[in-house]
Amino acid sequence: MSSPLPQTWQAANQRQLTAALSVVRARLVRHALAQELEPPTEGANIDAALAALSEAEAAMPAPSALESLCDAFRLSAFERDVLLCCASLDLGTGFGPLFAAVNGDPRRAWPTFGLTLAMLPEAHWSALTPVAPLRRWELVTLTPGEQLTTSPLRIDERILHYLAGLSYLDRRLQEFLTPVSVPGALPPSHQELAERLRRLWEREPTGHAPSPVVQLCGVEPDGAQAVASAACAALGLQLHVMRAGQLPSGIEERAALARLWEREALLLGSGLLLECDEGTSAEAARLAVSFAERLQGMVLITAREPLRMRHRASLHVDVKRPTRVEQQVLWAQSLDAEAVPISGALERVTTQFDLPLRSIRAASLEVRERGPFQEEASLGAALWAACRVQSRPRLEELAQRLEPAAGWDDLVMPADKKAILREICASVRQRTRVYETWGFASRGTRGLGISALFSGASGTGKTMAAEVLALELGLDVYRIDLSQVVSKYIGETEKNLRRVFDAAQEGGAILLFDEADALFGKRTEVRDSHDRYANIEVSYLLQQMEAYSGLAILTTNMKDALDTAFLRRLRFVLQFPFPDATQRAEIWRRMFPAATPTQGLDVARLARLSVTGGNIRTIALNAAFLAADANEPVRMAHLQRAVRSEFSKLDKPLAEAEVSGWT
Repeated sequence: MSSPLPQTWQAANQRQLTAALSVVRARLVRHALAQELEPPTEGANIDAALAALSEAEAAMPAPSALESLCDAFRLSAFERDVLLCCASLDLGTGFGPLFAAVNGDPRRAWPTFGLTLAMLPEAHWSALTPVAPLRRWELVTLTPGEQLTTSPLRIDERILHYLAGLSYLDRRLQEFLTPVSVPGALPPSHQELAERLRRLWEREPTGHAPSPVVQLCGVEPDGAQAVASAACAALGLQLHVMRAGQLPSGIEERAALARLWEREALLLGSGLLLECDEGTSAEAARLAVSFAERLQGMVLITAREPLRMRHRASLHVDVKRPTRVEQQVLWAQSLDAEAVPISGALERVTTQFDLPLRSIRAASLEVRERGPFQEEASLGAALWAACRVQSRPRLEELAQRLEPAAGWDDLVMPADKKAILREICASVRQRTRVYETWGFASRGTRGLGISALFSGASGTGKTMAAEVLALELGLDVYRIDLSQVVSKYIGETEKNLRRVFDAAQEGGAILLFDEADALFGKRTEVRDSHDRYANIEVSYLLQQMEAYSGLAILTTNMKDALDTAFLRRLRFVLQFPFPDATQRAEIWRRMFPAATPTQGLDVARLARLSVTGGNIRTIALNAAFLAADANEPVRMAHLQRAVRSEFSKLDKPLAEAEVSGWT
């Protein structure tokens, strides 16, 4: 009576492997007897061993590890038995003495190619070559320096554990690879891309040509990874990600890594995604292409732009962010907030923020933790705040976020200038209605960005105006120092600018390009290629500003350096005038907070100083420190000392009559 069938695959696999090892033992004993040696005689009945193996294989609920391995590496029956001979030393008992007996030396208790050729049926010499599966995939290893047929054979540890039913990522790959979990529901546009990849990989390649490398391009790396993972999951595969910058620079090291990955891909059933993000160097991208071209199986690359491949076909797939309608559906699914109407709030946040799926889910989790909400307005405010937080990480590395504190009442400037700032606010708020609902975008995509040039002397309020806009619109404002972005190396300035705009796109933040003189100051008469390239950099910046869906502001002290062709590409141009005496008086009145003690301040006399609002703020702050240190309220005497210090700093002459009598 046969034993009951094992209830789990693991138990059934162990039974099948034990039976397969018994067959190897029987062949080994039979070979020893044929050589008139004296091996242990138990287990010599090969027919009984084969019958037990057949029964164990029939009881398998799914293919055994041995069968899967043989199929993956296309092992012949002889190569399979060689592998089992090597595994027998670690998995079986009593095999050492048997090998020692047939080798005729008690010290040589191991299998060799010479022995397996002699004892196993269907033996063939081609299995010993370096290009045959056993050695190509390093399923077994030889001892360096030994002869091919007499060298001890050992099974690779990863393969040994696989046969025993324990599958894991090879430890030599763990520092390079990250497994990607199967994504949840994808937006329809991304699901369509995943289905396209699935159909591509399901088709059998013609001849011996490998399937093309899939390049997932665009500014949506999270979406690209989700598409790749979903496509692999549809085929029952696991996706692993490797960053291009981690690839070794040495040719031999990369070749060994490629061979190790290909073996692992066959063992685990995996696809590989090589990640070339915005920080990947040109050299690392080149190595990633070279690495991908030599690999078999499913290989994908994510990159901002398609990479050039010379030795393998590639397929370019553009992965765009989910549409606004798809984002609203994703928000609704993630929030699960049926008790509160959310359509209006979702329309508002998706109009302003263009978040990927991962950020939407993270923001939704944050909002749910703050709830429950009784009305849409409170939910909308929480959504808006969470979206601002989620859109910050990438920009934080590239620019300085300003905390806006100034409102309209703090901005002292002519009414017509303020009116232009309010027009800018209206453009940001209503851009979706005008462009999409009213159809202006259908007339062409050029010039749909909201760009502005703030020009004027330092301290006239350009940065404060940007803060006022941010506070009014409920957006973050980031200051980008163009003097740090501009590079002397050709092409680097454009790359740096593209990184900034790509990072800002998610949240539609206000971008304040400060010190634009660093770029415009290069615009001189074209005398050589460097001057010509400087003009190209300015043109590229304005092109990005035109395409940016948020608000981008340039500040400069050199408006005259811009020719009329560039000025036409800016939606708003606002000149910040030097404040006159009336405006300076108003600035002085608003400068000291209500909590600051003051005494005898003469605003009319203070307004006679020919300084900007920025200088006034510095003078007032320094005077406040002087007064605090003297334990006195702020008086004209303190302001007098602060004025002298500020004019000295500016290397600006100060007539004694301007400050005399300030007591």
